[in-house]
Amino acid sequence: MKKFALTGNIGSGKSWVSGLFEKRLNIPVFYSDIEAKRLYLRADIRVAMKERFGRDVYFRNGRLDRKRLSELVFNDVQAMRDIEKLLYPALNAYFLQWAENQNAPYVLYESAIILEKHLESLFDGVIMVTASEETRLRRVMLRDHCDEAAVRQRMAKQWAENEKLAHADYIIFHDSDDDDEALLEQVLQVHEKLSQN
Repeated sequence: MKKFALTGNIGSGKSWVSGLFEKRLNIPVFYSDIEAKRLYLRADIRVAMKERFGRDVYFRNGRLDRKRLSELVFNDVQAMRDIEKLLYPALNAYFLQWAENQNAPYVLYESAIILEKHLESLFDGVIMVTASEETRLRRVMLRDHCDEAAVRQRMAKQWAENEKLAHADYIIFHDSDDDDEALLEQVLQVHEKLSQN
């Protein structure tokens, strides 16, 4: 099964583009953020998280206390590395198993941090969804009801747009929020190339 990463910085519209591949073209999409959240509920992960961060990182009903975890890892680089060491191997193993069970010309793995975490070697290629900084700022401010400073703080944790573009095999420009036909045309062009590989 051919596997492609679909990435893009915050506000680029990568989830919208993923949805076009999935709904219009029936391409299976593995949403890494959603699957990672589910992994926190797996028994072995839960035990390891409690050992590292304490029992109160989970509620009594077994759900992860995201607010408590955020407080514990805020500005703690080692804590974030510990979580990644725990989650990424399990997430990647699950993705590979999931991919082999799909019936399509290829599958997509949607994640904002493919390149930052040097995961590109897992894939047959990287698709980058890009938009201008102004567009990305506006989208995130509207979506998350926050100010520009808060968005820029989150942007600073990701690679710069031009740095990511240099590593992309395919690029989709998504600068307009009201021209779905032009966006779909780009998706169809990429789909045609991926289906031929």
